[in-house]
Amino acid sequence: QVQPVESGGGLVQAGGSLRLSCAASESTFSNYAVGWFRQAPGKEREFVAAISESGGVIRYADSVKGRFTISRDNAQNTVNLQMNSLEPEDTAVYYCAATFYYSDYAGDSIYEYDYWGQGTQVTVSS
Repeated sequence: QVQPVESGGGLVQAGGSLRLSCAASESTFSNYAVGWFRQAPGKEREFVAAISESGGVIRYADSVKGRFTISRDNAQNTVNLQMNSLEPEDTAVYYCAATFYYSDYAGDSIYEYDYWGQGTQVTVSS
């Protein structure tokens, strides 16, 4: 069991960048796949990016490919989401989630993730 905690949200102008971090105090966090999801007002929570335990499997939503980069540092128990060329449509609460797979895999469904952070607000102004 792990408890992810997000940080790094804020207000940025369109075209700007933000870096979100997801950390957990449990050393076992490095054994979990981690996903980033987001939820805009009035919309369902949607997949953004995910990374497997080893970092060998990485997935992105089509809407963020080429703009966002997910990475992890297992020595520091952190997973980062570098967001560049931000657009007003990226405005949402961003959630970090973790789940365990027996293989090196990263899913893109909210139903695959068991442990969720509280979320961090990202607002992109036009």
